[in-house]
Amino acid sequence: MSLNTKLQQGILAAVDGSGASDDAVRWAATEAARRGQDLTIVNVISTLSAGWSGPGMFGSPISEEFGLWQQQQADQIIADSVRIARESVPGVELHINTETPVAAVVPTLIDLTKQAGMVVVGSRRMGAVGRALLGSVSTALLHHAHCPVAIIRGTVAAAHENGPVVLGVDGSPASERATALAFDEASWRHAELVALHAFSDVEWPEVMPVPWSAVEAEAGEILSERLAGWQERYPDVAVRKILVRDHPVEHILAQSETAQLVVLGSHGRGGFAGMLLGSVSSVIAHEIDTPLIVARND
Repeated sequence: MSLNTKLQQGILAAVDGSGASDDAVRWAATEAARRGQDLTIVNVISTLSAGWSGPGMFGSPISEEFGLWQQQQADQIIADSVRIARESVPGVELHINTETPVAAVVPTLIDLTKQAGMVVVGSRRMGAVGRALLGSVSTALLHHAHCPVAIIRGTVAAAHENGPVVLGVDGSPASERATALAFDEASWRHAELVALHAFSDVEWPEVMPVPWSAVEAEAGEILSERLAGWQERYPDVAVRKILVRDHPVEHILAQSETAQLVVLGSHGRGGFAGMLLGSVSSVIAHEIDTPLIVARND
């Protein structure tokens, strides 16, 4: 059975043996168990030299020895990740698939997301300067994955385990996909859904011919209309709407401080599908500590 077949819209966890990767495995295992889905754990063995394509497949003894060492490391990373996954969901019969393909890391993972329900990756906690860039794998998946991407940075604080799911709503098609995913997550988690809509991505001018109070009521009605169909589909999900004038990043990060999960679209108003991550999603992905799902399916 091919790896793509085994995924079958389950949860795919990309691991590298780091502490951030371990946090991602814990989150992915819990998510898979909650949904009754398979968990597939993958460690891609990078082809570091152009002439080498796996253990024993290159004429040089040094390359063969290095390839065998890489395979041993990958096997250990997988074994540790499987142990962490099972310890994360005690008493649950979680079905876990594992693979260690020898290939280019980023293209391989992007290809695997075509058959995954969600891909989960870890992201290290860094200072303000270090967070200027996400890891190359996380960044590539956020821009090019074919399924939702969960970025996990650390573990959810115990005080926030029963917190709300926060959804950023901007009215774009990507936001509609995020809305569907956020309602589904809130339902599975028995959590409140906080739907936050910022009327403008840029700062509201101090001098405007139309006052904010006149715009606010109409914007609130539009937000309610956007959510109405989903509330009918998920009557078990309590929804709290928050309407703000501008600064969506600031408001979403503030709400995330007590949330168990944040869900955003992959590109916002005027975004280019499959090419650029929306500016709001991009900034939040670099700054947030709460688990974040970016709802891609391009």
